[in-house]
Amino acid sequence: MEVLNSNLVEWGVAERRLAGEMLSGDLHKVMPRGDGVLIAVADGLGHGAAAAAAAGLALETVEQCAHQPLVQVLKNCNQKLQRTRGAVLTIAFLNALDGSMEWLGVGDVRGVLVRSMPGAKALTECLSLSSGFIGGKLPPVRAATLKIATGDTLVLVTDGIRKGFEEGLVLSARPQKAAESILRRDGLDTDDALVLVATFQGRAR
Repeated sequence: MEVLNSNLVEWGVAERRLAGEMLSGDLHKVMPRGDGVLIAVADGLGHGAAAAAAAGLALETVEQCAHQPLVQVLKNCNQKLQRTRGAVLTIAFLNALDGSMEWLGVGDVRGVLVRSMPGAKALTECLSLSSGFIGGKLPPVRAATLKIATGDTLVLVTDGIRKGFEEGLVLSARPQKAAESILRRDGLDTDDALVLVATFQGRAR
């Protein structure tokens, strides 16, 4: 379990390398930014050392540019990765001041927001991803913003997790246990896999 930024977010991550590889191309970054928390998951194209290098460079760039708007962070990543094999990337910012989450993604790092309140408009909301990858010809990108409440949980997964994992998803465990459960149940043996689960703990006081 990890608790960050004065208990604004509790998060956990579970990951698995492709059999036979020394490095995983699926990497993550969770860091404070102002009055909230920035979360990113990158998946280098392919697998092995070259994929890990591309994903690592993407996350280094996210950290360096974290103060900028998310669309600009993504554009900076695209420029930095031009001479790599490329990566797919999803970024989210959980804002503790106004109880909102801004997110966007290029490629297939999927994002799901699981609502904690039964009366919420939707029990789960999925990120609309732009096609393509970082380090190539960047498609038009736009961040979406959602209101979030205490207990709402963000789940980010790479393509090493089977499609449809979110159907009927119920997160009754703490984030680390939830991430491990998703990886164990829905992880594929044909690629690196990563699951990041982050629960919003409430607005800043």
